[in-house]
Amino acid sequence: MLDIIVQNMGLLCSRHKRGNQANTEEDEHAAEIERRIEQETKAEKHIQKLLLLGAGESGKSTIFKQIKLLFQTGFDERELQSYTSVIHANVYQTIKILHDGAKELALSEAGSSKYGLSDDNKEIGEKLSEIGGRLDYPRLTEELVKDILKIWRDPAIQETYARGNELQVPDCADYFMENLQRLSEADYIPTKEDVLHARVRTTGVVEIQFSPVGENKKSGEVYRLYDVGGQRNERRKWIHLFDGVTAVIFCAAISEYDQTLFEDENKNRMMETKELFEWVLKQKCFEKTSFMLFLNKFDIFEKKVSKVPLNVCEWFKDYQPVSTGKQEVEHAYEFVKKKFEELYYQNVTCDHQDRVFKIYRTTALDQKLVKKTFKLVDETLRRRNLFEAGLL
Repeated sequence: MLDIIVQNMGLLCSRHKRGNQANTEEDEHAAEIERRIEQETKAEKHIQKLLLLGAGESGKSTIFKQIKLLFQTGFDERELQSYTSVIHANVYQTIKILHDGAKELALSEAGSSKYGLSDDNKEIGEKLSEIGGRLDYPRLTEELVKDILKIWRDPAIQETYARGNELQVPDCADYFMENLQRLSEADYIPTKEDVLHARVRTTGVVEIQFSPVGENKKSGEVYRLYDVGGQRNERRKWIHLFDGVTAVIFCAAISEYDQTLFEDENKNRMMETKELFEWVLKQKCFEKTSFMLFLNKFDIFEKKVSKVPLNVCEWFKDYQPVSTGKQEVEHAYEFVKKKFEELYYQNVTCDHQDRVFKIYRTTALDQKLVKKTFKLVDETLRRRNLFEAGLL
């Protein structure tokens, strides 16, 4: 009997020992999970959240691509190849816009024979317009390029292109038309420059995490940049991103003061940008958020402002030119900059006075300028962090 009791006691002790061992393993596993969560939480706290906002066609996505090229590994061959269809689509879409635009102008304006295609090109124009209206575009070939160049060089199309601001002609038109032969080569792989010029509307939300490597390695700052669609129907997707934002980077295409929206041809793009900037400034969740305003597409602005008066835009109706050439470009730019500054301070309450507001002149296609601008943004945000930590 005693032997049985002793054996049972030994069995109980053994079970208890195994139970303690299992509990210890569970505790260690739980502790490891806690450590990982703590590390991830610390890492997340270290990440600065940047939100890239702006109306459609403001150049946000080009800025986003530049960041990938500048501060990440860039585009691998597979990613570059994926842009081939986008670039070819841009070419067909451009020709369709110009061809159809020429027909509209020829019908709507008296004595507008200058918008009529030559007899030799009419049939080609109709064919290319039909291709441009498809959902799937054929790959560019040598034969198609010959036809596209015939239409592009037709005097009627060039007259129409001169009025591109009225027709939603994309900014990439010139660049791709100049490079058509290369784009149609059988072994064509888009270059980084091609990818930067490629136009595809952003839908939904895309993000990228980066650190300005080389410039501020010691600072250890890591940024997560979110790009969202700028068209009106995309803006409802912005709201869930608004919490915990370190800085809003707002892109305003200053060259588009004489253009209308893609989604509403009765609405001036600059007026839409003004109203959108005003709306973003009023969001309660941005009370302490830094604002970086990128006055973008300066390269197009400086070419346009001497030909198209700034005061064609309702917001700029009080603008008065004072000179010509570069001096006038600078005067016009400073006028636009001041308008945005005034708009910002009109929408800032006393509670918001301490938030950072900076304005930068940008050209999204200029990699050196984008790099320099982000270096300045990085320095501004690091100083802001040190100030809030009481170290400045």
